Amino acid sequence: MLGLKFAYSTNGHGIVEHDYLIGKERDLETFPAPDALWQRIRAAESINDNTTAERIISPYYHLSGKSPRYYQEIAINRSVQSVLNGKKRILLNMATGTGKTVVVFQIIWKLWNTRWNRTGEHRRPKILYLADRNILIDDPKDKIFTPFGDARWKIEGEAVKSREIYFAIYQSLAKDERRPGLYREYSPDFFDLIIVDECHRGSARDESNWRDILEYFEPAYQIGITATPLREDNRDTYRYFGNPIYTYSLKQGIEDGFLAPYKVHRVVTSVDAAGWRPSKGELDRYGREIPDGEYTTRDFETIISLKVRTEAIAKHLSDYLKKTNLFDKTIIFCVDQEHAEDMRKALNNLNAASVKEYPDYACRVVSEEGDIGRGHLSRFQELETKTPVILTTSKLLTTGVDMQTCKNVVIVKVINSMTDFKQIIGRGTRVRADYGKLYFTILDYTGSATRLFADPDFDGQPALITEEEMNSQGEVISENETMPSTEDTKYIEDTIGFGDGQINDVAVDEGQLPRKYYVDNGSIEIAADIVYELGADGKRLRIIKLSDYTGEKVREIFTSAAELRSKWSIADERAAIIETLAEKGIVLEDLIELSGDPAVDPFDLLCNLAFSLPKRSRRERAERIKKEKKDFFEKYSTDARQILNEILDKYIEHGTAQFKIPDILKIEPISRHGNVMEISNKFGGAKHLREALNEMQNLLYAA
Repeated sequence: MLGLKFAYSTNGHGIVEHDYLIGKERDLETFPAPDALWQRIRAAESINDNTTAERIISPYYHLSGKSPRYYQEIAINRSVQSVLNGKKRILLNMATGTGKTVVVFQIIWKLWNTRWNRTGEHRRPKILYLADRNILIDDPKDKIFTPFGDARWKIEGEAVKSREIYFAIYQSLAKDERRPGLYREYSPDFFDLIIVDECHRGSARDESNWRDILEYFEPAYQIGITATPLREDNRDTYRYFGNPIYTYSLKQGIEDGFLAPYKVHRVVTSVDAAGWRPSKGELDRYGREIPDGEYTTRDFETIISLKVRTEAIAKHLSDYLKKTNLFDKTIIFCVDQEHAEDMRKALNNLNAASVKEYPDYACRVVSEEGDIGRGHLSRFQELETKTPVILTTSKLLTTGVDMQTCKNVVIVKVINSMTDFKQIIGRGTRVRADYGKLYFTILDYTGSATRLFADPDFDGQPALITEEEMNSQGEVISENETMPSTEDTKYIEDTIGFGDGQINDVAVDEGQLPRKYYVDNGSIEIAADIVYELGADGKRLRIIKLSDYTGEKVREIFTSAAELRSKWSIADERAAIIETLAEKGIVLEDLIELSGDPAVDPFDLLCNLAFSLPKRSRRERAERIKKEKKDFFEKYSTDARQILNEILDKYIEHGTAQFKIPDILKIEPISRHGNVMEISNKFGGAKHLREALNEMQNLLYAA
């Protein structure tokens, strides 16, 4: 997995060498010298001269003082070696969030610093970094690639030829009805290396103008970077670049701890569950009669716009954020730009208190917004900014946008493409432990996402099939690459029950009225809210009740109720437990609400779910300590005893949060005994007050 060629084991007396170049083991008396190992690697890997070797082992540029991760090193070294060995088309498949841009930077840095170029001249290479969106170009150019200084240049409008590291979007180079293509102002052999970022996005399609650019610069070495496996909708990319020389999957990234794990909420509205049909002669917002038929999930916001459905989803999402954290960064993928605006408006109105303080609490980021939308996105990406909290979008943010603290990915549109699905999921996979981002949640309101998890290719290894023909002597006389047979991605429509498509033929006169029918009235409810978690195989999602899920997670942390009790009775330890459970998606308030017993002590509820112990109410625990531990109270003065009893009453009413000092001392009726210092003095000082409360908590949770 680490890509190492040699490993050694020793007990101090002998040495065993494991040589993965030839697959053999041998006993040694001494360790080989590094130079000897390097010569063996050079021979096995066809590294023929010192100049080539120097390029492979040239040092990394340590971005922000950080060295590349192990899988990034493998990707970098294999790419550089492939280039030096003359491989002209190279593909890397690395999951979103694994640092593909860092890998590209290091590849370019090694080749640029050692003056590699296609012709072997003593000069630095000319390199083109291609993508299909400005944000995928501007961000790396202005941040990660700053060590290249003035060697950088973004191609816009004119063919500047005096730099070395060029950045461009396909659209600025491609031909159209007004011009033959800016790329033709460069000679075909101008670039030594071309990096194609997010190459699955159509750049290798035979009929694409973008393909013209790649074929025009045919002499250049071309490296494609993608996060998606081989699918029907990206097979041209794999046919063009060939098999990936390295794959680092989402599953592996989660197992390694570099990518955030996730859980999925499958939320179903009543109309998504049962469909929607207009009443006879029903008119839409513009007075048009709505064609009769049963409209289902795939029709919503494409043919029929149900305002109440958008509002129901917005209400459910707002309630979810209120239960978890109103300021957890959230991105919502809508059907189109209009739908994104409707969703933003609904969320804005449902969170008026937050919007009053933070006007940019919920924002839309789509192409129509232009620079304003990019400003919202930039602030959303910043680690230290609190708002915007919610971004609504349609397609603009599916690819290559780094959102390190995004904790909720919300899907409100049908996804038929595995490629799009993996890109959307990738918006939440970044880990930022220093900002409390250790996992993320997918809220799926269409059902398409949860079903895509069951696809066998969700995290499969992308591959081509190589067919070889040999003669009677076993010699290969021809070799051909073919694509494996895959079903069209329309399987989603076949399995999810999105309707028969009969009403997709509804036509609206262009230039007169909008293409959708708009329904502003009615009532829609949330029909089901199901929690899924990733199975042990890293692929299949299994439905799990929150209560069962909680029991599992508590047992993972604590071996017994006694161990949990020993920690829970200490305020700081209890806070740490609550935080740990929250990181796993377990919110005690939700759990208590689900139990239907608001008076239960959360400790007893956890013990009940994890260890099948009986539940006790907070009142039961408080009354028991008052009755059975009178000697504890008798140690204190009358006033002090009354204060302790009043704190217990607050615990009965509100829970363990009432043991927090000094906050509890400022609440009536306790505050009537004086200020914080005066109350502390009734116990002999602040230290003794704290000791009294700690002892009372220990007694409260005693076995």
